Amino acid sequence: MKPLQAKLSQYTVPQQAKAAGIYPYFRAISSEQDPEVVINGRRVLMFGSNCYTGLVNDPRIKEAAIEATRKYGTGCAGSPFLNGTLDLHKKLEAALAEYIGKEDVMVYSSGFEVNLGVVSTITGREDYILWDEQDHASIIEGRRLSFSKHFKYKHNDMESLEKQLQKCDPDKIKLIVTDGVFSMEGDVADVPKIVELAKKYNAAVMVDEAHGIGVFGEGGRGVCHHFGVADDVDLIMGTFSKSFASLGGFIATDKEITNYLRHHSRSYIFTASITPASTAAALKALEIMQTEPEIQENLWRNTNQALDGFRAMGCEIGNTSTPIIPLYIRDNFKTFEITRDLLDEGIFVNPVVSPAVAPHDTLIRFSLMATHTPEQVNEALEKIQKVFRAHNLIS
Repeated sequence: MKPLQAKLSQYTVPQQAKAAGIYPYFRAISSEQDPEVVINGRRVLMFGSNCYTGLVNDPRIKEAAIEATRKYGTGCAGSPFLNGTLDLHKKLEAALAEYIGKEDVMVYSSGFEVNLGVVSTITGREDYILWDEQDHASIIEGRRLSFSKHFKYKHNDMESLEKQLQKCDPDKIKLIVTDGVFSMEGDVADVPKIVELAKKYNAAVMVDEAHGIGVFGEGGRGVCHHFGVADDVDLIMGTFSKSFASLGGFIATDKEITNYLRHHSRSYIFTASITPASTAAALKALEIMQTEPEIQENLWRNTNQALDGFRAMGCEIGNTSTPIIPLYIRDNFKTFEITRDLLDEGIFVNPVVSPAVAPHDTLIRFSLMATHTPEQVNEALEKIQKVFRAHNLIS
């Protein structure tokens, strides 16, 4: 065996979990991503999706993707910088700029690439990036690639953020980067206070709205609009792989910033463009989110039903106030066991263990869609109560 293979072969954690019958990843779904999905020929309730709007199986979006494929083909065969820009991409960018209320939008081929390409690019060697300790991995990777100085602040702790801002040279660029809704814990960033501190210390603000768009704000515009501070946030990021029921991502900001990014952001320049089908799907989802407020109403009905149920059950759910509900287990092995047992009961949820969270913060991530019925939410609550009692997590 060669040295590389010999070294990597020492990693046997997945094999150990498989041998114990609790390996929870890569569970193959053989149906549409709906409130019910098919796994191993059996229908189970899906409470692990990020499509909060439930639009991922909407026939109007499917048809838009099919028509775009007929017209443009299956791919762009190049990056936006060279041969990969379609008039359809420009149409989506213009629609998003109007929707978010910014001068310009750039569409990337994934949400991860947005954060990677923006955070790593827009500040220089003498500048500063200040980031929440629970920011998404894509933000963390972006700041790792940046040559700027990095200051981490405690999760959603504005006193900690201010202390880090005070360490910065007042004459240099300071960029505060935060998730709007934190993807594992489901809590919401204190964006108004972040904006207040940014004004006090002459800093710029970037908010990742991946899990906020489609959930908060009028027409699902996100946390920044929900708090009324979107005009004061310099960069608003979004992804199409969640509420937009597609694939890709965007950054909405000023034209001066997009002009620089279009010519310097490596994950934009050196990656093939988002496919025509994905572009058309996102554009149709955007239209639907703005014209059908009942989608958000249904989502919040389901969310409040689930939150009330888990609290009454005695589950530990942290500070969430969103369709992302963490059910804290605080043990890696037991988290995997419970995920398996819930799937046996017909409930699909996602295990979140270290290093995605600290070892003492392992959890089951339960997430809701607008298309769940109250009966499906109740069924999930009943079966989770049964499994949690069996594992002595609740009385």
